[in-house]
Amino acid sequence: EKQVSVLKAAEPKMKANIWVAMEYRFIPAINKLIQHLPEVGEIKKVTIRENRYPFLTKIQEWNKDVDKSGDTLVEKCCHFFDLFRLITGQEMQSCVSKVHRGLLWDHYGYEQRERKEEVVPIIDSAYVLLDFVPKKRHEKPGPQSMRRSTEKSTLGCLELCMFAEGSRHQEEIVVTGMKGRIEAYLPENKVFLYQRPTPDGPWKDLSKPPPQGSFSEEIFDCSDLRKVYDFADDIPKMHSGYHYASTAIEWKYLLDAVKDVQDGKPFLPQVSLSDGYSAVEMGIAAMNNISNACDGAQNKVSPVTAYGSKSSENLLDLVLNTSEINSNHMKEAFMRVIDACDGEYKVNLA
Repeated sequence: EKQVSVLKAAEPKMKANIWVAMEYRFIPAINKLIQHLPEVGEIKKVTIRENRYPFLTKIQEWNKDVDKSGDTLVEKCCHFFDLFRLITGQEMQSCVSKVHRGLLWDHYGYEQRERKEEVVPIIDSAYVLLDFVPKKRHEKPGPQSMRRSTEKSTLGCLELCMFAEGSRHQEEIVVTGMKGRIEAYLPENKVFLYQRPTPDGPWKDLSKPPPQGSFSEEIFDCSDLRKVYDFADDIPKMHSGYHYASTAIEWKYLLDAVKDVQDGKPFLPQVSLSDGYSAVEMGIAAMNNISNACDGAQNKVSPVTAYGSKSSENLLDLVLNTSEINSNHMKEAFMRVIDACDGEYKVNLA
């Protein structure tokens, strides 16, 4: 939470061009789903599901340490929360979470850790219910205002299971609007678009289910990049990377943005700094709103300390304390940062 506060405080004065890595946006099937969102009408429900294998081994197993990652709903699920914001075009108003943690205790090797009795295992599965509501209008509360608020709201559901090897679909995104429904499935890499029956269509007898032909289905096979991105041939296969080439696709867009700057144009990131910390804030809110008991384990987000040090703490304090930044003691404040580095960096502040 402190890191997010620092980014928000520093953002207005940042001179660097920042693009936050959110490669899920660029997965071919997900991008195709986003392209066709207008065809489903006003969006009312968004469901994102991931049923997969446990976390893979990382450097010093940082992704299995709540103190270093902020826990699963922050570290991993920020990518899904980013998709919720992108798809709905709205900000989350509230959320509630139900979680399991410690189910993969043996798989992750917690038993072999020193001081294992103090270990808080990461979250292994979760449901997060969310609601997205447009900005409130100034009106007196009452039946009509309540009806209008629910009419405009969008509901979201995130389902995560980290012990579901062999699932037919590892990721699923389902968006339902008032005119239709669109679904994306991975690793199948296909998108299914459905249009609801229209009033002048063949569904006349409302005492019976809609007949075949009263609604339409269109299927998009996104396994061929060329059917989604017109520059697909420019991406060498050896650089396609994970996540269905989305990493390479995002890099392509980033390099284009850098070239624009070199040509004197403004830097226009597709994923801004505010997009990044907003997704993390949703993860923090999901952690802070866990409503089921977890056998006494902590429910709220842990301070992220993956890169923690005395120098970084002093730097965070410096950025947050605007009165100190604007005072004549700026040099002394920076010196506290440098001193904490124990001489690792040689900086001339004269």
